[in-house]
Amino acid sequence: MTFKLRNWKTIFLAGALTVTLAACGGADDSASDEGTDNGDGAAGGEETYHWQFVTEEVQGQVQYEYAAEFADHLYEKSDGRITMDPFEFGALGSEVDQVEQLQSGAVEFAIVSPGFTGGMVAEGQVFALQFLFPDDQAVTQEILNSSEALNTQLAAMYEEQNIKPLAFWTEGAMAWTGNRELRTPADFEGFQMRTQASPLIQESYRAYGASPIDLSWGELYTSLDSGVVDGQENPIFFIEDASFHEVQSHLTISNHNNYVAMTTVNPDFYNGLPEDIRAMIDETVEEMQPIVFDMQTEMNEELLQAIIDDTDNPTEIIELTEEEREAFRELAMPLRDYFREQISEAGVEMFDLLEQEIAEAE
Repeated sequence: MTFKLRNWKTIFLAGALTVTLAACGGADDSASDEGTDNGDGAAGGEETYHWQFVTEEVQGQVQYEYAAEFADHLYEKSDGRITMDPFEFGALGSEVDQVEQLQSGAVEFAIVSPGFTGGMVAEGQVFALQFLFPDDQAVTQEILNSSEALNTQLAAMYEEQNIKPLAFWTEGAMAWTGNRELRTPADFEGFQMRTQASPLIQESYRAYGASPIDLSWGELYTSLDSGVVDGQENPIFFIEDASFHEVQSHLTISNHNNYVAMTTVNPDFYNGLPEDIRAMIDETVEEMQPIVFDMQTEMNEELLQAIIDDTDNPTEIIELTEEEREAFRELAMPLRDYFREQISEAGVEMFDLLEQEIAEAE
């Protein structure tokens, strides 16, 4: 399986044109109507559907390619009755804008990173806890696939906010980039670390001595280049494809966390669909889990090598030893108690069950 990548800077103009077309009526205004026939109907008189799927990444990156393949699967399953427009980051606003559009039903589907919803669903910040999930990516994905804590209990908390998670999946292990070496907690002292707008993520970096600053990723490249922030965390594929390594001198393979994304749908829209259409969606969600795992694995491996091979923008690669990781793990562990204090009683029950599931999987 091979995935063609394009650098984000080459598609900003295309994104701007998409926004213009949408504003001028280029997008189907009826796309968000529940169960609406948006055309003349299929050949046999069956109802047809046209939906929007927003992502937090751009063409060539995992989320967008997931959405595009998801759309292809549904089109084939439905014999052309279901069409979807995948939207890359920025086409319909910021990450926060996209969540609000999903909640209101302005778009039907979205890939959401829990880090951008931490102020809304505090329990969703569980994915910000560093060193929580196994180091083995395949084991982590299996937990995400099967966890009752996540797929039932946490999902219900999101549904109360008009967001229905259909699946959780990893985009790969997180790595750090910086304008200096990041090998020990002492290296984070006074370090301006870009984070998502999650109180728990920010508290995690304060525990290392860093000064967290939340920024949309659309502002990140220029902020790294100008020194507004000193570093950031992301999966390796994203670091390379967004060219962050070009404006950062060091990359630390820390494997301190996973970047977890959610496939989500507006629950009112979803619940209003005919049973056979919902079944197609559910089947597609299940089919995409191994596909996206292979996708992120290949992208992360290939683009790490691309960073290593980029002689025009030399980057020092640091791979932490287990002893070095342990120093960070010790500082991260107290954040689990902090997390428990920030969440509901039901959230604590969810977290207890998740820790049990992780222990059993390991």
